[in-house]
Amino acid sequence: MAQARPAPAQASRFWRDDALPFIESRDVADGRQVCYEKHSHETFSLGVIDGGHSHYLNGNKRHEIAAGSVLMMNPGEVHACAPVRGAGWAYRMLYVDKDWLGARQAELGLSPHGDFQPLACQLSTDPRLYAAFTRFHAVLTAADSERLLKESVAVQFFSETLAALAHGKPPTPGAPDKLARAADFIHSHATESLTLQQICAAASLSPSYLIRAFSQHYHMTPHAYLLNCRIQHARRLLRDRQPLAEVAHASGFADQAHFQRVFKRLTAVTPGHYRR
Repeated sequence: MAQARPAPAQASRFWRDDALPFIESRDVADGRQVCYEKHSHETFSLGVIDGGHSHYLNGNKRHEIAAGSVLMMNPGEVHACAPVRGAGWAYRMLYVDKDWLGARQAELGLSPHGDFQPLACQLSTDPRLYAAFTRFHAVLTAADSERLLKESVAVQFFSETLAALAHGKPPTPGAPDKLARAADFIHSHATESLTLQQICAAASLSPSYLIRAFSQHYHMTPHAYLLNCRIQHARRLLRDRQPLAEVAHASGFADQAHFQRVFKRLTAVTPGHYRR
């Protein structure tokens, strides 16, 4: 069953539907109360600014965005947003499974092997894309929309959007092999108590080079990347409505208090709010 419950102490709400596990939505009515540290997602993120102004950081690029802006973040891209001089702002964001999107790209001839191909575009001010997002979002989150309708408009919206955005410049090259091995090792062992020596050994890199190059490429330290991976793991467990203490332990945190602090820092909501 679809869920969308606003929390009294927060200016945001989440929408999920068990019948459409490949997509999740978040609406933020007052962005001044929802400010993040730099983070990334395992999903592809696509959202629109509905009001106000904010700063948008994606990798090493900074933008000032306003109502009508459409934002895109590829999986793994480090990003953050913050209001301009305390001004109010509101937005809606979709988080979409990259394998589901890769299948749409394959249908369009944009992915020869069916895996997700990162988009070069980070920001659009095209009013047609904003309007299309708004129409799709309304159907997706409507309580009376049938599953077939939601799935159909999802395929249509993302197929049209991916085709329109595919004409940009080629995507940024991936990480050098050894850095990619370090990131993969952290991701695969994120719930464990890792040491710098273990990561360096897995990637065949020296500690000094790893710290410098990893931060330059991923815009996060290895430790920050580890915490981000743990939070992404926790989000999956919370969607299954598991108890907070169990989620904290299963995600690699020493205690629930530390888990809650990090979760709120990177998502701007408490784990309990997200689970609801």
